[in-house]
Amino acid sequence: MKEKAKLTELVFLSDKRKKLLLFLKDKPRNMAEIQEHLSADPVSILPQIKKLKEGKLVVQKRHTYELSLMGVVVADKMPPFLGTLEVLEENFDYWTKRNLEGIPPFLRKRIFELRNCKLVLPDMSHMFELNPEFVEKLHSSTHILGFTSYFHPSFTTLYPELAKKKGVKISLMLTDPVLRRFEKDFGEELCTFLSFKNVRLFTYPQDPKIADFTVTDNFFLLTLFPKEKIFEHESLLSSEPEALKWGTDLFFHMLKEAVQVKEI
Repeated sequence: MKEKAKLTELVFLSDKRKKLLLFLKDKPRNMAEIQEHLSADPVSILPQIKKLKEGKLVVQKRHTYELSLMGVVVADKMPPFLGTLEVLEENFDYWTKRNLEGIPPFLRKRIFELRNCKLVLPDMSHMFELNPEFVEKLHSSTHILGFTSYFHPSFTTLYPELAKKKGVKISLMLTDPVLRRFEKDFGEELCTFLSFKNVRLFTYPQDPKIADFTVTDNFFLLTLFPKEKIFEHESLLSSEPEALKWGTDLFFHMLKEAVQVKEI
């Protein structure tokens, strides 16, 4: 255990060593390249290189430095680990207070893909309206994959409008209770929505343990339930390509258990 602790300290207790290992992932580098990348002089770099060489993570071949085979193993695992820490730290309070059970294990391992997420807070003076930024982004999308486990009356006008006037391709997944509420109180609007050729509606029969999410060609919005009973409807919003891929994979994973609704 002592040697393992030393290796952990070697990699993570120095920002220069950490950056250097990642910099050497692609190819061997000379001192001039390392200096430029680290914005440091040889006096501060050489002691760190020496420690990495002593730890058998870096080898020197004439005037260049490269990863050892063990260094390659370590460096390959660093980006997802560091990326996960970065994502969690960016919105630490959000992640620590949310129930993550609804996120499938294979996507929990890819949390690092949700970089640069913006925390979207509800406007207390418009609690029963959809977030204006969310609506604006929907109107600029060409396709929408959406899931919700709660009822919002605005959906009855927003999505039909997007389907009819904008020609947006929409695949919408609802939990059984939400679908039944739409059928009961907005049956006519739901029938109209289903009549569009660019619309697919699904019901999700299980307890998803996720409040809602929407992924389009230009953004991904994720709302998780809090661990406590109070649901304040705070969401994470990202436009990063990796986040869009993460959201798309989540939708199609859940789609395996969903049932398409073709008529009411």
